[in-house]
Amino acid sequence: MAATKAPATKERKSSFSRNFSAPPESSVPGLKKGLNGTIFLSSGIPDLDEILGGGFHLGSLVMIMEDTEAPHHMLLLRNFMSQGLVHNQPVLYASPSKNPRDFLGTLPSILVSKDDKSRKTDSEPDLRIAWQYKKYHGENKPHFEEQDGKAEYCNDFDLKKPIEKHLIMENRVECVSLLDCPSLAGLRDSCSKFLSQIPRYDGKLTSAGRIAIQSFCAPQCEYYDKEWDMLSFIRSLKSMVRTSNAVAFLTFPASLVSSSVSKRLQHMADTLLSVKAIPDEDKELASLLTGYQDMLGLLSVQKVARFNTQVPVILDATTFSIKLQKRRSLVLECLNQAPVDGSSGSSYGTSGSCSGSSKTGALDF
Repeated sequence: MAATKAPATKERKSSFSRNFSAPPESSVPGLKKGLNGTIFLSSGIPDLDEILGGGFHLGSLVMIMEDTEAPHHMLLLRNFMSQGLVHNQPVLYASPSKNPRDFLGTLPSILVSKDDKSRKTDSEPDLRIAWQYKKYHGENKPHFEEQDGKAEYCNDFDLKKPIEKHLIMENRVECVSLLDCPSLAGLRDSCSKFLSQIPRYDGKLTSAGRIAIQSFCAPQCEYYDKEWDMLSFIRSLKSMVRTSNAVAFLTFPASLVSSSVSKRLQHMADTLLSVKAIPDEDKELASLLTGYQDMLGLLSVQKVARFNTQVPVILDATTFSIKLQKRRSLVLECLNQAPVDGSSGSSYGTSGSCSGSSKTGALDF
C-alpha cells in the first residue's frame, strides 16, 4: 500500500500580518518584487530606494514639492529618467519649455568606479579596432550594468557626465511641451496613449514605463489659473497609472498655487516628497548640524505609498540631507546633531539606511 502524503499546509496571509520571508527577485531589470504582491520600480537613487522600503510602487503617483529658490527637484527627476533609460524602459517627459527634448542631454550617466574601470581594462583583449567598428563591438551587450550575472536594480549616476546618446536614440522617449497643452487635454491624451503601449500585467511582468512631468503648475502654462482642470488631470493620471505597469513622477511648485489646491494635490499623491534649499550662510543651522557645509539641501518624506496592506509605514527619520559624493553622485543622509562644543566633527550618519545606531541624533523638522 502506497504511503499517502500529508496535505501541504498553506501559509495564512493577511494584510495585517507581516511576512518576514524574503520576496522573490524580479527577472525584469529595474523592477523588484516586494511583500503582499507589490512590485517596486527604482527611483534612480539607491539611498531613496532604501528609505522608501524598495523604491516607488509600480502603479503609483509620486509627487515632489519644489523649492522655488533652488532646482533640487531636478536632481531627483534626472536620476529617475536616467534609470529608466538604462533599463530600456519607455519614458514620457513633459515640461513647461518650448523644446523639452533638449533636456535629455542633461541626464546623467552611470557612475563608473575605479574598480570597474580596472576590471574592464583587464578583461578587454589587446586589440585595436577601427573607430567605425567600435560601435559593433559592444552592440549585443546590455545597457545596464551586471553584478554576479544579474542586472543592477539601481545605479549610481555621475551628474558631471551626460548619458550616452545611444540610450536616448534606442529607447522610446516621448517629449511633450506643457506650453502646447492649454486645457491639459493634449497631455492627458499623450499619457493615455503612452500607457496603452506598455504591456499589461497578465501574470508575467515584461516591462514597465515611466512618466516624468516637470513643474506641472508653472505660471507660464496657460492652464495655471484653471485649478479645477489641474486637479481633474491629476485624478485622471492617477487612475490611468494605477491600472498600468508604470510610475508617474510629477513635480510642482507648491508655493505658487493656492493653499487649497496645494493640499488637494498632496492628498492625491501616493508618495509625497519635498525638497528645500539651505541658505549659504545660516550660522544657527550650521551650529546644529554636522557636515552642514557639504549639504545641498534637505529632502523630506511627507507620505509613503501603501499598497495591499493596512500597516502604516513608520520611518526612522523623515528629513534627510542632500549631498554630492565626490561632487558627482547624489546621496541622502540622516541629519546629525553637531557636538555641543561647536566643533565641526565628522558626519557619522549612515547614508540612507538610518538604522537605529546609538550615535545617530536625527533631527526631524
